[in-house]
Amino acid sequence: MTVAATVAGVSVDVGEVDAREAALRAAPQVAALPRPHTSEGRQLRRWLTQLMVAEKLVAREAETLGVTVTAETPSEDDLLPEPTARLEIGSIAAAVLADPVARAVFAHVTSGVDIDDDTVVDFHARNPRRFLRFAGAGGWRVASEPDLAEVRPLIVAHLRGAARRHRFRLWLDQRRADLVWLAPGYEHPGDPRQPDNTHKH
Repeated sequence: MTVAATVAGVSVDVGEVDAREAALRAAPQVAALPRPHTSEGRQLRRWLTQLMVAEKLVAREAETLGVTVTAETPSEDDLLPEPTARLEIGSIAAAVLADPVARAVFAHVTSGVDIDDDTVVDFHARNPRRFLRFAGAGGWRVASEPDLAEVRPLIVAHLRGAARRHRFRLWLDQRRADLVWLAPGYEHPGDPRQPDNTHKH
């Protein structure tokens, strides 16, 4: 069977990509997908390959690191609380985090990430209205800028979340560079060397 990719020497067969695409095309949202065998259809297969490779890579790393799912494993909403967070981390990493094992790896890999006080103070100075308080009655809503002491926990959570997502994405990219091989035709959709890449600068 033809190989689409390898993860630490373990094959991801083209048949696995075919099966994943077939399952996706059997879903009710099929009308939103590009037609098969078009440039966009080939890009979809590349994206699916990236996702499958990332899933297998994270599962392998969980085993290597001795990471398992526990009661403390964060939920998907904990790690990706808003659409911006999904954009920040990238579509592949965001999709991988649907798996609790991946979230346990995320927690392990990013456990040392924290935010210092100067960063919190600077963020509040630059974004004093980021966490506005609203009050009012009779149809009127009045916004007031909270002081730093009130919003410090919100700022810390916001900045720590962004920093942890950044750390996980860098870790995942590095592990992929170290352990993944992609066959021609299954490159990253954004790889400028592949013929279906239309993203130009």
